Formats: sequence, C-alpha cells, structure tokens
Amino acid sequence: MTDINKRRVRVKVPASTANLGPGFDTLGMALDLYAWIDMSVSDETRITLHGDQMNGVPADKSNLIYEVAQLVFKRAGVEIPELDIAMYSDIPLTRGLGSSASAIVGALTAANALIGDKFTKDELFQIATELEKHPDNVGASLFGGIVVAFWDGKRAEYIRVEPHERLDVLVAIPHFQLSTEKARGVLPREQSLENAVFNVGHSSVLVAAFCTGRLDMIRVAMKDALHQPYRAPLVPGLAGILAEATDHGALGVALSGAGPTILTLVDRDSDRKNELESFMRGKLRAEGIEATLLWLKPDREGVAAQVLAPEEQGCSLLEFVKGETLG
Repeated sequence: MTDINKRRVRVKVPASTANLGPGFDTLGMALDLYAWIDMSVSDETRITLHGDQMNGVPADKSNLIYEVAQLVFKRAGVEIPELDIAMYSDIPLTRGLGSSASAIVGALTAANALIGDKFTKDELFQIATELEKHPDNVGASLFGGIVVAFWDGKRAEYIRVEPHERLDVLVAIPHFQLSTEKARGVLPREQSLENAVFNVGHSSVLVAAFCTGRLDMIRVAMKDALHQPYRAPLVPGLAGILAEATDHGALGVALSGAGPTILTLVDRDSDRKNELESFMRGKLRAEGIEATLLWLKPDREGVAAQVLAPEEQGCSLLEFVKGETLG
C-alpha cells in the first residue's frame, strides 16, 4: 500500500455569518460552531453522517463532500474514486450560518490534505468561491476572523480582519429552514442609487469600525437597505428585532446570511445579555416562532486539518468529537 492509501485526515471547519448587515456578499465572520470531517481512501465509498444536523443529507456519491473531493482530485490529476467519509456537524442546515460553505471548505481541505496539500489556501479559496458563487462565507470558514472580500467572476480577493477581543455573538436560530434561493428570490434585480450609496457608506464604516476597534460605531454602521427590508417578511419578528435590538444591549444586529437566523454583536462585558436574550425570544414568540438562542464567539483560526497518526486512527470521528466537545 502507498502512503496515500494509509492516510486518514481529519478536518475541523467553523460556521460563518455573512453580510453583517450592509456588506451583501462581501463581509463574513467565522463563528465557533463547527463541523468535522474524516476522509480516507477506501475500496468502496462509505459515507457516515453523525448529528441531528445531518438529517436529509445524502449518504451516497451525490453527497456534497464526496463531489467536492472529486473535483479536487480531478484538478490535481489524481484518481481516488472510492472514499471513506465521516462527518459530524453542529451547524444547522439552511439557517444562514454557512452550512454549505463549511461543507465545501471542509471537503476541499480534507481532499487537499489527503493528496499531500497540492493546492495553496488561496487556490482553495478560489475553488470554494467558484462553487459558492460569493466569497464571504467560504472566506470566513477558510481563514477565520472577519473577511472582507469580493469576486469578479474570475478571481476572489480578500483581506482578513482580526475580531475585537470583546466581541461576542448572540444568534437566534428559528426552528424553520429558509433556502438561500428563496431568500435571494425576493430581492429586486435593480436598486436605487440612494440604496447603493447607503450600503457602500455603511459597509465602509462598519469595516473601519472593526479595524479600529470602534465598537460604538457598529450600532449605526450595521444598517442595510439592499436586502434585509425585502427579506424581513420571510422571518416573522425580524423587522422588530432589527429596529430595537440595539435598545436592549446589542452593539448591532443583522439577518445572518440569507436567514432565518438573526445575529447580534454584543460587548463581552455587557451587563444586558439576559435582557437581550429575553427581548429576542419574546419578539419571535409573539409571532409564533420558536428559536434556539446560542452565545457564540468569532472563530479566529478558520479551517484546520491534520493527518492522523496510525495510533490515532483507532478513534472514530464520533468518539473524537464527543471527547473534544464534552472534554
């Protein structure tokens, strides 16, 4: 057997939130909610999915992890038709927390590690952006922190910004799914010059606030005119939370990606966290919406891969994840 046939890689990839209000398809931030992927060469393809978030995900060669891995192998000129893949995820599907982007980034990274890192991280970023069609989520999951990026249809460029040490995140994840296609479908194909100027200005100030630590400016800078007003009817309670969350302790508030998750940025040292939780839960319940509220932090590392030593390969992915999350 060759070395590649003995190799087993394990990848940990963070969730992400996109847009952060005005930065439509250009701003992303990694969050400390994770998916894990194990990948190795096999005599026949086996795909094992763990966790409640994997319900409905295909466990055959139509699985996104398998398809993306095959794309990597094809571009590298390598043939590995059969794979043993295991995945565990805490990232909810179609909720606006970058589940598809994390799967793409995790698969790219795992497949690349399996063949000896033939591609650079920037090359993986280009492939991921081509697949996702926008660079914000994939950039955040790849590089960690806050990513400011654009894609011109040919090449993606980004600058990473280190999140402020006092930045905490509260997300409200409604108990219903909202597809990106549906959330994009309600957006007008044309926007007014006023809306464009509004968002360019607010997005620019928001990035400057992140770069300079001006947490006080986040409140006004996270406002948006391009997508949230049109998506608000898809998420009952969103409009009220967008309008009032900063009056209840949030630094800023936005729809996370295409939604329906609602994200607030909060000062770590705030004494109003319970008030903010109660406000958000109450607004959603008033509309008949049940939601899970989670306190998260920005992930600063991005995706991480390791080639397992022979003695580590006896531990299954599920055993490893349980040890890491509970230990």
